[in-house]
Amino acid sequence: MQITRASEYGVLGLLALARRPLGDVVMLETIAAEEDIPVSFLGKIFQGLARAGLVKSSRGSGGGFALVREPATISALTVIEAVEGPMALTRCLDEDSGCEHAGGCALCGLFAEAQDRVKEVFTNTSIATLAGRHIPGGLVRGARDRQNIVFRSPKTLPAIDLPAEVPLEAAPPVPCAGPLVDA
Repeated sequence: MQITRASEYGVLGLLALARRPLGDVVMLETIAAEEDIPVSFLGKIFQGLARAGLVKSSRGSGGGFALVREPATISALTVIEAVEGPMALTRCLDEDSGCEHAGGCALCGLFAEAQDRVKEVFTNTSIATLAGRHIPGGLVRGARDRQNIVFRSPKTLPAIDLPAEVPLEAAPPVPCAGPLVDA
């Protein structure tokens, strides 16, 4: 199983909303810019999140999307499954396709155990928890563009170094894809 970019963008979009008071309506263009996500793709994703009852949409001037639940009550798994559907590591765990070896296959049991553990991690991780350690993608890109910095492997280089223009409360120094360093 691979978590798709749609799920990643769905979580990132909710992180952008979680930085605001509950119920604040935010335009998709703002969310997309903050998280460095294509706005057209984000629109499709947020339609699904609205159908799942995670966000509500407002039309017209000043329209956009707002969280309808506290970020602490929304798990990463809830968002991923709202975008992707039920999680299944392999076809033998997919209720729709099933497996011809189900019931007696050692692999099916192993896959089920692995899936349970993955689901547990995503279930026990809330949007609020992620928001507390997330640097918005737009800030990272802006810092990288201003400083000509690039991502490097955490095995080879030291911790993140953001420019002074980025307020610390908006960008706590927590690397996500590897530390930022001068090029």
